[in-house]
Amino acid sequence: YRPPYDWPGLAAGLAARAIPGVERVDTHSYARAVRIGDAVAILRVEPIPGEHALLLRVRGAPASALLALSSTARRVFDLAADPHAIAAVLRRDRELAPLLRRRPGLRVPGAWDAFECAVREIAGPAGTARIVRKLGEAIPANDEGLTHLFPAPALIAAAGLGGIGRARAARLNRLVREAKDGSLDFDGPADAALGRLAAIGGECLAATVALYGLGEPDALPTPALVARAEAWRPWRGYGCLAVSTRA
Repeated sequence: YRPPYDWPGLAAGLAARAIPGVERVDTHSYARAVRIGDAVAILRVEPIPGEHALLLRVRGAPASALLALSSTARRVFDLAADPHAIAAVLRRDRELAPLLRRRPGLRVPGAWDAFECAVREIAGPAGTARIVRKLGEAIPANDEGLTHLFPAPALIAAAGLGGIGRARAARLNRLVREAKDGSLDFDGPADAALGRLAAIGGECLAATVALYGLGEPDALPTPALVARAEAWRPWRGYGCLAVSTRA
């Protein structure tokens, strides 16, 4: 990656959005469990001291999956970002400039999977944790302390979820139905997927998944910042993140 890189800030952001049992984050590393075909893979990402690079360790995955896993990790850890270009725009904002000086190398803490990200935004952290406990596949004991895989849309759709409020449940049920039948396809064109998300849960849901789940740097998940954020283009997502960090 291009330095500087705010690993402490990124790790804190990942920890705040981590799904218990599926992901584990501490100040030194990130780990998660994923299904790849018939295999369960355990991933770990950590900084390499003295280098402008992160180390990705993968256990249990076939070699054919490594390129895709590496590509996803690069997005989650925002390794393609140009911190100097981002800072050059955001530091024009007088309130953000001091933060960028104190914490250079701002990165967006991505979600590993866009569907997971959407479920979390609708169900909330506690609701998502319950979904994993109730429906997630238990995995063998491992060094990272991970316990479950995130359930597939078909499993959630069949469960008849409750306990998250009527409105949230209706949005979540629509989300998982459309993900199950393919009308919501996160592997297809991003604009089409985000349009479906906006129809399901509004523009805020679509923008949040665009920023964290799809790596769209100009997504604006905070509607209250629309007017101010015009000056942040094409890095409005980073500006929103900086505002929340400053707060």
